Amino acid sequence: MKFFLQGLLLGFSIAAPVGPIGVLCIRRSLAEGFRSGLVTGLGAATADAAYGAVAAFGLTAVSGFLVRQRHWLGLAGGVFLCYLGARTILSKPAEASASDRGEGGGTGEYLSTLVLTLTNPMTILSFVAMFAGCGVGSGSGYGAAVAVVFGVFAGSALWWVILSGGVTLLRARVGQTWLRAVNWISGTIIFAFGVFALFNGR
Repeated sequence: MKFFLQGLLLGFSIAAPVGPIGVLCIRRSLAEGFRSGLVTGLGAATADAAYGAVAAFGLTAVSGFLVRQRHWLGLAGGVFLCYLGARTILSKPAEASASDRGEGGGTGEYLSTLVLTLTNPMTILSFVAMFAGCGVGSGSGYGAAVAVVFGVFAGSALWWVILSGGVTLLRARVGQTWLRAVNWISGTIIFAFGVFALFNGR
């Protein structure tokens, strides 16, 4: 339980800072509802758990490869963010309602944030540093590592439940004009994150 709680706090603290995934989750929660925002967040939570597993089990070969390839992964993530940003800016709020009625598929939303989070290998360095600070790692045994990984996923997922749920509560008060503004603002922010990632990876 101790290691699970440590992982829970780690996962929550890494997920909580609002970056491009957070902006995407907020936009999808407003435009398409709680389910869409939650699925978006769970994609990021899965990636966090994957990187947490690499750090917890001490897979230095994998982590080393990811860090060595961070330039290309960062470029790929930047291009994907620019694409998502542009698509968000151009999307119409009326089209988003189909997903909320169950006509849209959550697979694409889940995979998009999973890929975006995985293309940021610096996340694994955050986990390694935090695990070292908490005394959690391969030396703690496989049982502890498994508990930490489950905790990381639970903590990250908890944040996305809170964020998407909170935003969805405001959805009834947001009209079409506001949704168009949300699309434009969030799309611009996501696109800016993509441009930053592209220049940062040069």
